[in-house]
Amino acid sequence: MSLLRSSGTIGSLTLVSRVLGMVRDMLMARYLGAGFASDAFLIGWRLPNLFRALFAEGAFAAAFVPMFNRILGKEGVDDPEAGRAAALAFASQVLSVLFPVLLVLTALLMLAAGPIVWAMTGGFPDGGPEKFALARHLSIITFPYLGLVSLASLLGGILNSFNRFWINAAAPTLLNICLITAILFFRGDTPAETAVTQAIAVTVSGALQLLWLIWSCRRIGVVLKLARPRLSPQVKMLLAIIAPAAVGQGAIQFNLLISTSLAARFLPEGSVSWIYYADRLNQLPLGLIGIGVGTAILPLLSRQIGAGNVRAAGDTQNRALELALFLALPAAIALFVSAVPIVRGVFQHGAFTAADTLGCAATLAAFAPGVPAYVFIKVLTPGFYARSDTRTPVRIALVAMLVNLVGNLILIWPLGPVGIALSTAVSAWVNAALLFWALRRKDHLHLDARFRAKALRIIAAGAMMGATLLVGNDLLDAHMNAPFWGRIAALALLCGGGALVYAIAAIGFGAYRIAELKAQLRRR
Repeated sequence: MSLLRSSGTIGSLTLVSRVLGMVRDMLMARYLGAGFASDAFLIGWRLPNLFRALFAEGAFAAAFVPMFNRILGKEGVDDPEAGRAAALAFASQVLSVLFPVLLVLTALLMLAAGPIVWAMTGGFPDGGPEKFALARHLSIITFPYLGLVSLASLLGGILNSFNRFWINAAAPTLLNICLITAILFFRGDTPAETAVTQAIAVTVSGALQLLWLIWSCRRIGVVLKLARPRLSPQVKMLLAIIAPAAVGQGAIQFNLLISTSLAARFLPEGSVSWIYYADRLNQLPLGLIGIGVGTAILPLLSRQIGAGNVRAAGDTQNRALELALFLALPAAIALFVSAVPIVRGVFQHGAFTAADTLGCAATLAAFAPGVPAYVFIKVLTPGFYARSDTRTPVRIALVAMLVNLVGNLILIWPLGPVGIALSTAVSAWVNAALLFWALRRKDHLHLDARFRAKALRIIAAGAMMGATLLVGNDLLDAHMNAPFWGRIAALALLCGGGALVYAIAAIGFGAYRIAELKAQLRRR
């Protein structure tokens, strides 16, 4: 399957999930607002959500998929069925070790929910013991999601290896469907009661995702069996890779955990929610582009490098970077230039006030310059994991996390949530730049002439789109307070108009030609 087609399959289904996620966040903003209950729920959900990002979208897939594919290819050179059997035996060994570990870990986290929440928030100095107690209660409810989604990630990695990308990409929609259903039909009379129903929905969604992937695996003849845990050489190798991969892939998520903790400790009530809502909009391009391209590129790179086809691997990463820049740059420009009307149109209704819009929009504008960097990280990191190199991304991620921490401590006092967002964006660029430098130093990646030429044309097209959005802001911002469908129409006109100008400019400047896109779709 071509890189563009694989990325498009994953990205399309991720788009469905992210659109549902936006609906979920709009409902949360309406019924929870940006205050007591919202801050408590977001703290209670932060750690399980961190594990979801690390395992379902990052570390586990980065470690497991290359090993599974190498076994599949090596053992199946002469007999494909033998390769499949060997790979599934390895997956069963992993499940037998992973299941009891996750069971014990989940139980310990639930027992230690109080100290964990205190470590993350300092006891909520702005909200008092009631807010701390609510956050602790919500954490206990959501922690089982951590184990459920980690088990689901194992099955998702197997499905991706058999090119069933759409099945795994569709699983996160269940999370959003559950949260939307809970807030529409089961919300309480107060924001705190509604936060409890949201926490219950998180764990229910984890169980549904796991059941969906078990059923999907059975449909293609994949049945894993639990046995007595045994640390075989292959399992030991996987465990040795996962820990550093978690740091390497999860730098952005760890940065957000640090940022959320600092906001809960030192900033006024509502700041945690502003950062969350701004990050949700900021992460939309990462989910649609970075995860789609990064997920599609890893099995392909693993096979090319395993076959000794270095030239093809270099071309694959160049085209992936090209596609990432083409899609991520306009997203960054739109979030920066049109932050206020976008936040107003999406979130400002019900309990989410005009003051919340201004605080959230300023935070979003500070996040936005990091969007291309977030996507580049997802595209560059597979270049290391496909070569079984997990140490280099870890070292780089630790440097980026240190940059983020120092930036937070310097900027949080004068700029508040904006300083936190800005330091996160800077650290993402540090991470991406060091990843590229390391690949180039090892002679694994060189930007070819085609990428360099197209990058300039993409930037020129993006500049034209930005100018268009500046005009559109003045014309459409007043309509972002309209009833629901009026706001949707105004947002569609603003974002759609910008996208149309970008597409026309990109074709006019030669950033991408229609024939090239068709060729990418046909390439195998």
